[in-house]
Amino acid sequence: MSSDKYIERTYRKYMRAPDLVSFQVKVQESDLYILAKKDLRKEAEKLLIFYRRQIEDYILKDPVFKLTLTPYKPKGNAPEIVKEMSFWSEKAGVGPMASVAGAIAEYIGKELLNYSDEIIVENGGDIFISTKRERKVAIFAGESPWSNKIGVLIPPGTTFGVCTSSGTVGPSLSFGVADAVMIVSPSAIFSDALATTLGNMIKTDKDIEVALEFAQRFPEVIQVVIVYGKHLGVWGNLKLIRL
Repeated sequence: MSSDKYIERTYRKYMRAPDLVSFQVKVQESDLYILAKKDLRKEAEKLLIFYRRQIEDYILKDPVFKLTLTPYKPKGNAPEIVKEMSFWSEKAGVGPMASVAGAIAEYIGKELLNYSDEIIVENGGDIFISTKRERKVAIFAGESPWSNKIGVLIPPGTTFGVCTSSGTVGPSLSFGVADAVMIVSPSAIFSDALATTLGNMIKTDKDIEVALEFAQRFPEVIQVVIVYGKHLGVWGNLKLIRL
């Protein structure tokens, strides 16, 4: 699984939805913040244990899956979550574990929709959101002056993966130095993987335009926001808002 180094998730104080119930679920290094129509803590914890075990058991049989930083084909008997991680990370050009946080958020989020018709699952900055009403998602970008000052507007009646990679915030592996790369697509797994890919590309502010052009190759991409210090790169169909 991901690094077990714990980072205090101070950005969660900005996650507010008065119409929804919020709760936290932790299992080992996984730390989820969930918003739903009712408290689904028990259901979410069972699902988190179940999907973590699927991934961990598969890694015991196929350790390369965890270690590789390049696209990787899983064995034929791999669980569905492992196959989807492999599929979407291959499309993005990275190793499958680059998408693990988004995968956990999405698989749990979709299951919880059986109990609540609106669900937001945040897992280390990677979000699965299925909403009936308009929602604002802020962009946390560490020390950048843009951090928590801008966000995207999620339209009502949509289900998206909103994932953020950073080379300066958190324990996730990145070969770039972007403060935040946010990707919005229909899949949290793909958004997570592609955010990692674009994050790896950002070494200077001149790389922002290259990364935006790269993201536009994928029809799945709905929105890209790149934050690097005082520099900002934006492309997509969602409305960017000041907070």
